[in-house]
Amino acid sequence: MNFATLDLNLLRVLDALFSEGSTVKAADKLAMSQSAVSGALSRLRHALDDPLFVRQGNRLVATDYASRIESGLREELERLEALLAPPATFDPRTAEGTFRIAASDFFAELLMPPLGDLLQKSAPNLRAQLVDLVPNDYVASLERRNADIALIPDLLLPDWVNREPLFHSPFHVIARKENPKLEELQEGTQMHMDTFCALHHVLFSPEGNLAAMGDAALNRVGKQRQVAMTVPVFSGVCRAVSESDLIALVPAQLAKKVAKTFGLNVFEPPMHIEPALIIGIWHKRSDNAPMAAWMRSQVFELMKALEINS
Repeated sequence: MNFATLDLNLLRVLDALFSEGSTVKAADKLAMSQSAVSGALSRLRHALDDPLFVRQGNRLVATDYASRIESGLREELERLEALLAPPATFDPRTAEGTFRIAASDFFAELLMPPLGDLLQKSAPNLRAQLVDLVPNDYVASLERRNADIALIPDLLLPDWVNREPLFHSPFHVIARKENPKLEELQEGTQMHMDTFCALHHVLFSPEGNLAAMGDAALNRVGKQRQVAMTVPVFSGVCRAVSESDLIALVPAQLAKKVAKTFGLNVFEPPMHIEPALIIGIWHKRSDNAPMAAWMRSQVFELMKALEINS
């Protein structure tokens, strides 16, 4: 037998003949004509080089060869049926699995606490993992980090990736409350350009770059700042600022969240910086995966609440 050329629909006919013992009853079960079932049996006999059934009165009786494959055939057809069946209705209360999120540690502060609370209440057997983005190639995090989603600034995406806009992130300046060079500046007001450029900065940069969006905004007005150090995580930026006279530009949502914890004052920057649009991305192959779709919806709902103007 050449399996590569075998019509797999014939196996459904064979299974029906096993269970019904008659071409007439098998035809009724499969919603086929009797002649079509008889023709399929003839093709099976030729393909398998065995009579498969012999007539005994009004009933077809399986040959020894056919009897040997009967139970195995039923098991394989059931496995195929289960494999190709549409996904079962997803119930987060009983579902089990792991969902990996590639993102900066900004989301350790702004996403993971409320997500943890949500999962404990609604999906106690689901596990969420926050993993690092791939430096200089955030989209690659979906495959190289085996991530279900990545949360990143908006950018041009390949056609195998889907996206969802989540929130805009303006920038604020943070400085420790005891910073002697800012004693006269009231919290929440705009920092003067000369002060901003004279003070030394901590720059968030996982790749170790010495310039970011704030520097592009300064360049447009003919100014530049002094970057004293780069740190690959936002928590490190905030810690460095809280224990020195350094200042930093950070997302406004993060500044508001951590200001009290780190003892920071928050100011408006002296120049306009276009708020970054943060998006969620995922591989199109996971569009219809029930757990992934449910988790995406929960994460995205939490993140959209971070929109400053909402």
